[in-house]
Amino acid sequence: MGFVGILVVFAMVFGGYALAGGGFGVIIHSAPLELMIIGGAALGAYIIANPMKVIKAGFKLGIHAMTSKGPQKKDYLDLLQMLFQLFQVFRKEGPQGVEKHIEQPEQSDIFKAYPTVMKNHHAVHFLCDTMKVILSTDLSQYDIDDLMDNDLKAIHAEEHLAQHAVQMVADGFPGLGIVAAVLGIVKTMGHLTEGNEKIGQLVAGALVGTMLGVFGAYGLIGPTATKMAADIEAEGRFLNCIKAAVVALQRGSPPLVCVEYARRTIMPEERPTFDELDKATKDIKKAAA
Repeated sequence: MGFVGILVVFAMVFGGYALAGGGFGVIIHSAPLELMIIGGAALGAYIIANPMKVIKAGFKLGIHAMTSKGPQKKDYLDLLQMLFQLFQVFRKEGPQGVEKHIEQPEQSDIFKAYPTVMKNHHAVHFLCDTMKVILSTDLSQYDIDDLMDNDLKAIHAEEHLAQHAVQMVADGFPGLGIVAAVLGIVKTMGHLTEGNEKIGQLVAGALVGTMLGVFGAYGLIGPTATKMAADIEAEGRFLNCIKAAVVALQRGSPPLVCVEYARRTIMPEERPTFDELDKATKDIKKAAA
């Protein structure tokens, strides 16, 4: 939906300008150089302020924000089914039965059956790494809870650094637009003897810089940073769903109860119903019989 939003922003802003009788000649003529000043300065500041891993993460999460809808109901249902199937193996065959699945999830029949989960590398590593610890050590449910909480905090901290960096770019865009406008006025001062028409064109070109700075901040980059934050929270809820199931498993709950604990952490709009999950787990039991 991100690109749809961009189209709406451009259509409403410049469409309204056109309907009001505004001409695009000055904007088209001035925009490339103004964008070079504003965008180049913003990019340079972004590079100065952040280490390379944050810079890369900012671009990656920004693109993801434009293209991703976040985990949907079907994704959560797939996750719950996969957890149930994995925990069934753990209950019936013990640690050795589940070890082959978590050691090489890309070759596991259980994981490969749910490609939407496999695409989420954070989720796969989060689950498999925790299960490896459970199989190799004797930790209590409270230890596993703390361990997974620490992992969630570390994942969120790194992603929030990237989101904050992009938000800082958005915050700086209006100021850089003013810089571009001031430079345009400085240029205008050298043409005061060339008549009102020339001065008017130069001042209009300078004001394009201010417009682009504000437009870029509040119409494009700021909303992208906000969507990045929403995506991070959505990813966190998906991982928290895994955490709830694994902690319940370590508590000794049967697989069906484990996935019910996980289901209850999902927001109502995205949450599969009890009947949907019940049907899915029964189908898994029939297939395994």
